[in-house]
Amino acid sequence: MKLANQTLKYLSVSVLVVIALWSTIFYLFMLEAIHDNIDEELENQKRLIIKELSSNPTVAPDLEFGVNNYKVREISEQEALKMRNVYKDIMLYMQDEDDPEPELEPVRMLTTAFEHQGHFYELSIINSMIEESDLIKNLFYSVLILFVLLVISIVAINKALLQRLWSPLYSFLDQLTRFRLGQTDSGPTMNTKIQEFKDLQLAVSTLIRHNEETYEQQKQFIGNASHELQTPLAIMINKLEIMAETEGFSAEQSNTIADVLNTAERLVRLNKSLLLLTKIENKQFLHNEDILINTLVSNTIDELEDMALFKNVSFNFVQQGKLRIRLDSSLANIIVSNLLRNALFHNVEGGEVNVTVSDKMLRVANTSLHAALEGEKVFSRFYKSDASSKGTGLGLAIVQAICHLYGFIISYTYENNRHIFQVNF
Repeated sequence: MKLANQTLKYLSVSVLVVIALWSTIFYLFMLEAIHDNIDEELENQKRLIIKELSSNPTVAPDLEFGVNNYKVREISEQEALKMRNVYKDIMLYMQDEDDPEPELEPVRMLTTAFEHQGHFYELSIINSMIEESDLIKNLFYSVLILFVLLVISIVAINKALLQRLWSPLYSFLDQLTRFRLGQTDSGPTMNTKIQEFKDLQLAVSTLIRHNEETYEQQKQFIGNASHELQTPLAIMINKLEIMAETEGFSAEQSNTIADVLNTAERLVRLNKSLLLLTKIENKQFLHNEDILINTLVSNTIDELEDMALFKNVSFNFVQQGKLRIRLDSSLANIIVSNLLRNALFHNVEGGEVNVTVSDKMLRVANTSLHAALEGEKVFSRFYKSDASSKGTGLGLAIVQAICHLYGFIISYTYENNRHIFQVNF
């Protein structure tokens, strides 16, 4: 979730809680004010009724609410002394002029006690709350509508403000995402007056400058290593080849020269592989284009056909779909070539290499004399299942580095006496 949306979410929840609490308190306060007003009216009615009843010689009990909305019953002195003014909301059957029959309606009732000529009476007075109930209902809906409108307006205003405030950061992040060391001319910039964003831009610019310096130093080292190592190695191999063709050496000396020549050639391959691996990790191969893996696999199989015939290994190529990927063409060729060569070189006499391509996957399986490889080490540098192998031990490490560069997933499994390497694009 974006930072602005995350901020908006917490702000909205906070505003929602605060306004909900305020609305509840406001509603309860207004409800209390309405009850206080009705209670005051009941208190006035109580005085008038008691005054009217006191003017009569006797008080006749009236156990039902009459026209005057009160009832009286005689009680004991002990009950009267314990009684206090009690206000409560109840529902009573009442019939208005437009009602065909009595209906339950809300009323507010005051219960109190008074004394008249040595006798004690309980007085209950009611006041209809139909209008007040409608008022409370209208008040509730008004508060609810106001609550919703406030939340919507506050969220909308804050969203607009946050988008405006955070837009420089989003633009900066977009530039940073598209920035490539050694390929982008200028670093990301941010036009803002917010100090924290300025500090962020300064920190990122400093970090990019240091990375560019390191990147240039690595490029220079790679170039120097490529030139300074390859030249003396080429001279050494050339001289060894001349010595090998010279007559007069014993069989033992010729074998020694051949071993040294093989070691030098292996050193050349190792040097090239290490330089290639370093370039991949430094992301110096990002000239991406649309590559059809099916065609690349077919061409590579054709190139390896003579070697396969020599080793008596057969290729089986199954196309379950078209695999078209956007990546550097040289790196695409390295992925396919290394996997197929690895499957061919580490095969058995009369074995086979099964290659499967679908719209999202490349799968290479080969027969082998060796059991399952160590899954945790198979993609490590210089890992070899056979110590006598003349390979550099960097082929699969290079494939994994390319996959990491582009976000592909490479895996190794061992099933039915076959080593299986699969790349999910």
